[in-house]
Amino acid sequence: MREGSLDAPIRHPLNWRDEDFLNEDKIFTELERVFDLCHGCRRCFNLCDSFPTLFDLVDASPTEEVDGVAKADYWKVVDACTLCDMCFMTKCPYVPPHDWNIDFPHLMLRARAMQFKQGKTNKKQDKLTEIDKNGPMGVRFSGLVNWASSRSNGLTRPIMSVTHDVHKDASLPEFAKQTCRDRAKAEPVEINTSAPAHGTRKAVIYASCFGEYNDPDIVLDARSVLAKNGIEADIVYPECCGMPQLEQGDLERVAGKARGVAAALKSYVDAGFDIVVPVASCALMLKFEWPLIETDNADVQALSQATYDITEYIVDISDKEGLADGIQALEGGVTAHIACHARAQNMGRKAQELLKLIPDTPATIIERCSGHGGTWGVTNQFFDVGMKVGDAVFRDAAKHDSAYVVSECPLARDHIIQGLARKDKTIEGPGKALRHPVQVLARAYGL
Repeated sequence: MREGSLDAPIRHPLNWRDEDFLNEDKIFTELERVFDLCHGCRRCFNLCDSFPTLFDLVDASPTEEVDGVAKADYWKVVDACTLCDMCFMTKCPYVPPHDWNIDFPHLMLRARAMQFKQGKTNKKQDKLTEIDKNGPMGVRFSGLVNWASSRSNGLTRPIMSVTHDVHKDASLPEFAKQTCRDRAKAEPVEINTSAPAHGTRKAVIYASCFGEYNDPDIVLDARSVLAKNGIEADIVYPECCGMPQLEQGDLERVAGKARGVAAALKSYVDAGFDIVVPVASCALMLKFEWPLIETDNADVQALSQATYDITEYIVDISDKEGLADGIQALEGGVTAHIACHARAQNMGRKAQELLKLIPDTPATIIERCSGHGGTWGVTNQFFDVGMKVGDAVFRDAAKHDSAYVVSECPLARDHIIQGLARKDKTIEGPGKALRHPVQVLARAYGL
């Protein structure tokens, strides 16, 4: 056995239906084994709060080894994990196919799945994960809901802290006045039939819950860029991808969503359409997490192979057919955050490659965790931790003072904007409302 691994990492199926998967004794045995190996290496000390928490527990224990850490304290490590996958993708030298077979995020997920089965979940936080229940109501009553969820609302935010475990200072995304699909019907786009890629591809955009209910502009701008490049793309949204449920360990629910969305998109996949996803976390679910959860479902596997992240897709068009003319420089430069769930797709810095297509527009790239972590990052317990983890990103973004600050993860972008405000930096002008790199390209096209 070699020390460390020079081979490409391999992710094993979760096997969550096996009897041993949720066996408490075996889970704690595996936690102790992996924690001991992590303690002996500590290469991951600066990634997230899980590892400093673990190492502090070890250093403070009577033996200064993992065997001196109380088993009850293991949950402090599990709870601090945001499932960003960066330890697996970028740091750990002992991931499969190495014999030590460490997949830290999926072990944390396994532990959470056991907690979920035992009913030991954050019931208040669970309410936030019901996207397809909350979303339609949020859109219908967006004025009232956005007023109530505003950080400046001293009446309702303290109540939300008690009823939904949302930190009073955490920035929450607003709901749109119309769903993405309703706006798409009312705002048709013209297909550029002279573009090099016209007639070469068929695409459909999976809107994601964030695009459907919170920020349709990300999806509509993506559609406009594809139309400019000769590609007509329908916008679909069967249901949420289940990332919020994955964070809670509700694997049965995630598997159901995988089967449901794959069945809904089967006709597109069978007809040779590319499935394009504008939000990195959702693309990660379709491409990588679902196939490891529903290993025997042919529709899920086929959907995985047909799915592209939007930045990946546009760069692929540029490389293979060439983009349509008309991209103009943007004043003020761009700071682009490479989201963890974009990096976990193992596709390279596609946001950076996309921004290089815009002439005479300097782009600063930040490749570090923003600290948000989905619903994790807005809770009373972890909001301040998330701000601490993201502080290096906030400092870097503030130093460059770009006109556009974007991320492949819209929640990470909002978190960065909040961090910038703490450093007396705000985004004004045309970049204020833009969250995603594809929107910057849309503006460069004049769309």
